[in-house]
Amino acid sequence: MNFKILNANQPLPSLIIVDDDSLIRDSLRVALADSFEVHLAENRNQAINTIRCLDRPLQLALIDLGLPPTPHRPTEGFLLIEELLAHSPGIKIIVLSGQDENSNARHARTIGATDFIAKPCSPENIKAQLRNAFLIQQTEQEQDSNNEDQLGIVGFSPEIQAMRRQIILYAPTPFPVLIEGESGSGKELVAAAIRQLNVSNHAPFLVFNCAAISPTLMASTLFGHAKGSFTGANQAQNGFFEDAQDGILFLDEIGELPADLQSNLLRVLENGEFQRVGETVTRKSHARIIAATNRDLRQEVRAGNFRIDLYHRLSVFTITVPPLRELGDDKFLLLEHFNNVYSKQIKREKFLLNTKAKQLWETYPFPGNTRELRNIAIRLITKYPGSTISAEQLKDELDLPLIDAQDEKLSSTKMARLVLQQEQGFSLDKLLQEQTSCYISAAMELTHNNISEAAKLLGMNRTTLYSRMEALEKTSKTNAPARQPSTE
Repeated sequence: MNFKILNANQPLPSLIIVDDDSLIRDSLRVALADSFEVHLAENRNQAINTIRCLDRPLQLALIDLGLPPTPHRPTEGFLLIEELLAHSPGIKIIVLSGQDENSNARHARTIGATDFIAKPCSPENIKAQLRNAFLIQQTEQEQDSNNEDQLGIVGFSPEIQAMRRQIILYAPTPFPVLIEGESGSGKELVAAAIRQLNVSNHAPFLVFNCAAISPTLMASTLFGHAKGSFTGANQAQNGFFEDAQDGILFLDEIGELPADLQSNLLRVLENGEFQRVGETVTRKSHARIIAATNRDLRQEVRAGNFRIDLYHRLSVFTITVPPLRELGDDKFLLLEHFNNVYSKQIKREKFLLNTKAKQLWETYPFPGNTRELRNIAIRLITKYPGSTISAEQLKDELDLPLIDAQDEKLSSTKMARLVLQQEQGFSLDKLLQEQTSCYISAAMELTHNNISEAAKLLGMNRTTLYSRMEALEKTSKTNAPARQPSTE
C-alpha cells in the first residue's frame, strides 16, 4: 500500500500509547518516534488528563484493554475507548492487548476501535496499522469537507429524510438547536449541515467539546480570562464565545457541562451576557448555540444533574439522530458509500457480500451505529479487496453472541418445557417481568446509570426503556405487601 507522505513542514501525527507495562510503553515509543508524536500514559485517568493538555486534537491511540485498577479485565480499556471518542470523535483507536478473546475484540470494535491487534506483535506491523489508520482519517476529513450532496448525510429512509427537512427548516434561524442521538450516530454531521445552510455560513463555526476540557479550565476556555485571574494566566485571553463572534458555537457533549457553569451558559442564552474569569466587565455574545448530547437530558434533569431552564433554552429546536438499527436499507447505502470512498483511497477493488452475508448485514443491530459500520467497511476493504464476502467472514467483524442462535433457541425450549412440567402456578407475565427487571438492572450497572447507553445495550430506544422501568416500578408497588399498623 502506498502511504501519503507528510510534508516536511507538517507536524507528525499525534499518538498516545496507553499501557500499564512500562517496558512496552518505552519500547513502542522508541520504535514509533520517527513517524509519530508520541505521548505515554499508564492508565485511563492519566490518558485523559494528558490529551486534555495537548495543543491540538489527538489523532491516533494505541491502547491496552487491561488497565489498572482491573488489569485482568477489559473494563477500563472499554471505558477509555468511549472517553477518547467523546474527546476527539475523529480519533482512530487501535487496541493492542493480551486479552485477545474474540468477544473482547468484537466489543472494542463495536464501541469505536478501528482494529484489534493481539500481543505479541512486531513494531513494524504496529507502525503499518497506525499509518493505515492515519491515512483513513485523512480520507474521512477530506470527504467531510468536500461532500455537499444531501448535506453530507447518506440515506433515504423516512427517518433520515425527515431529519434533513428539520435541518433545512431550522438552519436559517438564529435560535438554539439541541441534537440528540446515540454515540456514533452522526450528530456532528447534523451540526455541520446546519452550518452549511446557515445564512451567514461565512461566519466562524467553533466546536467546543465539553468532555475534552478539564472542568477547572472550562470556564476560562469558554468565557476567557483576565490577566492574573489564576496561576499561569500571564495575559488576558479570549474565550470561545468572543471568538465565535456572530457565528455558530457548537457545544458537543453538552451533558458533561459542570453544574456551576450551567448558570453561566443560561445567562448567555437568555441575554447574550457573560464575564471573563477574573473580570467584572459584562461582555456581549451574538453567537448562535448548537448543542449535542448522547445523554437523555430529560433524565439528567430529573436526576438533578442538569438545569431544567437551561434544557428548555437549549431545546428551542430539537433534532434526534436516529440509531442505525432503525434505518432499514440505509445500512446498505452506507456500506456502498464507504466501500466506494475507501476503495478509491487505498486503490483496491471493492468487496461484495454474498446472499447470506447480506441477510446477516440486514439483521445486525449495529450497536455502535454509523461509526461501527464505517470501521467494519474499512476492515473489509482491507482484508477482502475484490472478494465476495461470506456470512462466516462477516461474522468475524460483528459483535455477535458467542452462542449460536439456533442452539440457544433449542436450549431455551428445553428449559421452558422443564419449567412448565415441574412448576405449579407458573406465570409467564411474572417471569417476563423478572427477566426484564434483571436485564435493565444489569444494563444500568454496566453503564453507571447512563440511561442512553443502557438503552443501547438493551437494543431499544430511551422512551421504551423509560416505559419499561415505570411499568416495573408500578408493578412492584402494586405487589408490595400492605404495611401493617404499628403495635408500638
